[in-house]
Amino acid sequence: MVCESWKAKLDPYLDGEVPENEMRALDAHVRSCASCSADALARVQMKRSIQAAGKRFTPSAGFRSRIQKSIATKPQRSFRLGWTLAATAAVILMVGTLTSTYLAMRSRTDLANRDHALSEIADLHVDTLASATPVDVVSTDRHTVKPWFQGKIPFAFNLPELQNSQFSLVGGRMTYLDQAPGAHLIYDVRKHHISVFIFQDKSLSPKLAESLNANSQSPKQLPFNMESWSQDGLRYFVIGDASAADIDSLAKLFKAAS
Repeated sequence: MVCESWKAKLDPYLDGEVPENEMRALDAHVRSCASCSADALARVQMKRSIQAAGKRFTPSAGFRSRIQKSIATKPQRSFRLGWTLAATAAVILMVGTLTSTYLAMRSRTDLANRDHALSEIADLHVDTLASATPVDVVSTDRHTVKPWFQGKIPFAFNLPELQNSQFSLVGGRMTYLDQAPGAHLIYDVRKHHISVFIFQDKSLSPKLAESLNANSQSPKQLPFNMESWSQDGLRYFVIGDASAADIDSLAKLFKAAS
C-alpha cells in the first residue's frame, strides 16, 4: 500500500516524537490523504479512551485522611520516658512523610488533570480538522460568526479585528469540554490551521480550573503549540501546528479584543 510507510509513523507523529522536518511532511500528508486522516483520528480517539481509563482510579482527597486514621493508634503506656519520646518522634516522622507523599501525589494529580484537559483540547482540534464539515458557520466576517453563537452557548465573547494581520477567520462551531459548552473558532495563517476554544470558567469543574490556573503550559508530548489563559470569566485555548510566534500573536489579538 502506498500509505503504509506513512501509517507506520502515525503513532510517533501524534506523540510529537518525530523530527520537525518529518512532522511538516506528515502534517501535509494527513491533510491530503483521507485514509491516513481517518486512521490518525481513530488513534487519537483510542489514546483518549486509554487516558480516561488510566485516570479512573486517581487517589481522592480523602486518601490522606484514611491513611492518617489508619496509623493514629494510641501509644502503649510505657514506664520509660525514652521509649515514649522515641515513639512520639517516629509517629511525627511517619505523619510528615505521609503528608509529603500526599502533597506530591496531589501535585501529580493536578498535573494529570491539566494534561488530560489540554490533550482533550488537542483531540478536539484534530477531530475538527479531520471532519468533512469542520465548521457550522462559514464566514470570514467576525460580525457574522459571533452572532451565530447567540442562544447556543451561555456566554458572549469578542472576536479580534484581523486587519493588518496575517490571520484569516474560517468559521466556527459549538464544542464541549468537561461537559461544558463552548465556542470553537478556526483561523488560517500561511496554510496552517489554528483552533481557538472559549469556555466559561465557572462551567468547568473546580479541580480542572484550578489545575489550569496553576500551570497552563502545553505538555511537551503534544505535537502542537498551545496557549491558554483565563480572562473576564472565560477560559481561552489557542492551539495549532503553526509556529509558537503565530500562536502567541493570535492569543494577543484575543486578549486585546477582550
